[in-house]
Amino acid sequence: MIKSLNKKAQGMSTSTIVLLILGIVILVVLILGFSLGWDRLAPWIKPDNNIDTVKASCSIACSTNAQYEFCNDLKDVDDGENDEFQQTCYQLATNSTYANRGYGIASCPQITCSSE
Repeated sequence: MIKSLNKKAQGMSTSTIVLLILGIVILVVLILGFSLGWDRLAPWIKPDNNIDTVKASCSIACSTNAQYEFCNDLKDVDDGENDEFQQTCYQLATNSTYANRGYGIASCPQITCSSE
């Protein structure tokens, strides 16, 4: 009797290979983070500033007429050059100090904030 030479070998599925590669990448990042220090690895992971995020948040608060969020909710601002600080969208839009820095946060005419 001649046995069939057409046997199929059991192979790894594509999802298994992708998960293995992803696991190796995560392991390398963890090893680099703990050995070199997270502060040296952070510039590659974290952006230098969050101005675009704050600008988008203020724009959404204005377009949805979210008065509390625009007038009172403190945003953590990090422009990458000056110190990190907290300020409301209203102050970022109306205070000339922040306008001179070029953040580009627009005022919101449909929302009236008290001048406290």
